Amino acid sequence: MGSNAKSGSAAKITLEKFDDLFGGSAAQGSGAEQIVNAPLAELYTFKDHPFRVEDDEKMEETTESIRQYGVLVPGIARPRAGGGYEIIAGHRRRRGSELAGKTEMPVVVRNYTDDEATIIMVDSNIQREDILPSEKARAYKMKYEAMKHQGKKSGRNTLDEVGEAAGENAKKVQRYIWLSRLSDELLAMVDGKKLGFSQGVDISFLAEEAQQWVQAVIEEKGCNVSMAQSAKIKEYGKTGELTLAMVRLILTEEKPKERKVTLKADKISEYFAEDCSSEEIEGIIIQLLDEWSARNGMKRQ
Repeated sequence: MGSNAKSGSAAKITLEKFDDLFGGSAAQGSGAEQIVNAPLAELYTFKDHPFRVEDDEKMEETTESIRQYGVLVPGIARPRAGGGYEIIAGHRRRRGSELAGKTEMPVVVRNYTDDEATIIMVDSNIQREDILPSEKARAYKMKYEAMKHQGKKSGRNTLDEVGEAAGENAKKVQRYIWLSRLSDELLAMVDGKKLGFSQGVDISFLAEEAQQWVQAVIEEKGCNVSMAQSAKIKEYGKTGELTLAMVRLILTEEKPKERKVTLKADKISEYFAEDCSSEEIEGIIIQLLDEWSARNGMKRQ
């Protein structure tokens, strides 16, 4: 590589190709790559970036590493129309650099299209262990739309290709994309495990107003939505019969109580021989209950 040359406020080093840095062929954009030591103030968040950047324990580890060794793997960015650079991969590294007291961060710069940038942004984050359902839902939707825009004909299901980086099949990806249609408030409930994933997918089929009804009743009554309830709400939503009153009725209806009966061994052991197995005891009890039901005109459920 040649010596550094100043261009604007950043030192640039031209690379022959993207693979020289990352050893792969992630997504091919247009134009030569450059490593730029960009001022943090000139690095902007990717538009509609779906992934959290939080000052948590992992960020503390990232910050300490950057403080000691610097940013070992450059981020990826593209020139920004209004000046500076739009980060494609490296949002956490940027924040870690800021917390470590750095003023610059190395990034690989290339003129990626919107669709190319979106796909790289999603693939570089989707395998993280701590991704929330809402993050994955929005990310899959963004990548799916980008791939559809590209119109590539690979002979494969586009949804399968979307989930490939995270090892998820088309069916799972589709359910996440449906989930992305939930309101921010309901998605937050899914993230916080106040609303189940499958229930969230059902509710995602509702119109915006109907979703607000569901949110209002959950918050008002503090109820847990069962799969049976969300399926019923989804069905009424399809037919256009759903109302706020109906949502309240469905979500507040009393759920069937599970009956558990425990027979202690010392209570029933005197009725059975010592060598009688548990299965034999159960069979005898069921037989006696059947006879009792028959005498009382009751049918077994």
